[in-house]
Amino acid sequence: MTGREKEIVRHLSEDDLDRLLTQTDDEKVSKRLIFIKRLYKGASLEDAADDVGMSQSTGSRWARLWNKGGLGLLTPSFGGGRPPKLDEEQRERLLDLLEEGEPWKKQEIQHLINEEFDVEYHSNYLPRLLSDLGLSYAIPRTERPDRPENADEILDERVADAFAEDEKNEPHNKQPEDDEDEDWTVDDDIRTDGGTTVGFFDISHPQPWDNSQRLYTVNEPTITRPLVKIDTPAAGFYALNGESVLQFPPNQEKEQICACLEAIREQNPGERILLVLDNFSSHICAYTRKRAHELGIDLIFLPVGSPHLNPIEPVWKSLKWESSPLIVEGAAEYRALLDEIFTKLTNQLSFAGSWIENHLDGFIQKLR
Repeated sequence: MTGREKEIVRHLSEDDLDRLLTQTDDEKVSKRLIFIKRLYKGASLEDAADDVGMSQSTGSRWARLWNKGGLGLLTPSFGGGRPPKLDEEQRERLLDLLEEGEPWKKQEIQHLINEEFDVEYHSNYLPRLLSDLGLSYAIPRTERPDRPENADEILDERVADAFAEDEKNEPHNKQPEDDEDEDWTVDDDIRTDGGTTVGFFDISHPQPWDNSQRLYTVNEPTITRPLVKIDTPAAGFYALNGESVLQFPPNQEKEQICACLEAIREQNPGERILLVLDNFSSHICAYTRKRAHELGIDLIFLPVGSPHLNPIEPVWKSLKWESSPLIVEGAAEYRALLDEIFTKLTNQLSFAGSWIENHLDGFIQKLR
């Protein structure tokens, strides 16, 4: 216990305090009742005040009011109440400053408020203020400096181009620098008249020793695992309206990527496939683009440095999270586990909800 204990008058029993807590929907009253209950339990002024996000000086004031007049003095009418430390205009100014210099650590925001407005918030209350202001609290996503500012617009254009009704003189995957004399034709046994399937392709490297899920333990949290390491990548196809596929190619060379495309085609016969993927060298090379065309797969490349526009990324994150606490004896068992989890996750459209709304909204009727 830290801080000093406070002699507290027991105007009400603990049962009475519990009853009042269940009856009130006023946060100000609730905080004061919880504070008094903590003092009843023997907590120090500092600890009891910390528990409700208040400073020790506020706790001392509340204890004096309680001892002097009980509930009446501690919880007066809050009709007017003390004005907030920052008024609406100051809050708007604070938001502007935070937006200009983001991201911030909590201590940096405390210093900023103190310097700009000569106001000090208790460290336990500050997160509530920032939440009220609408700030996010999350690990910042790394953003590549070569990402174009209009990445969403570029992707919109590429999706629209892939759905274009007019017949093009050149195959969709063919680029101006490709050999003009080389014949690009769809394989004779490939049918693409059964509608359109849209899906997302990406490579990941999940490992049996990834620890991304927090677990409850009585003692120090440790997990003893067999020394299993997966040397090959996982290649995932997340289909919106077809069959998703998880594969484990030996490497990411163009021949292996094309083998993955062949497996995707095998699981999704009879329709044109629009495949969204990144700009990895083995994805954009002429060899892969030509083979994709032969398979009836039109490639939609993401703008450079824009993995956030690929809905399979959160699928990988959820897959690693779900598999992280599980223990496997070998690589084969782990791959089987990943396949099971991947199948379950890719049955959900929620990972691609915003993508569908932002980039596919005008083309839903063209899907099979």
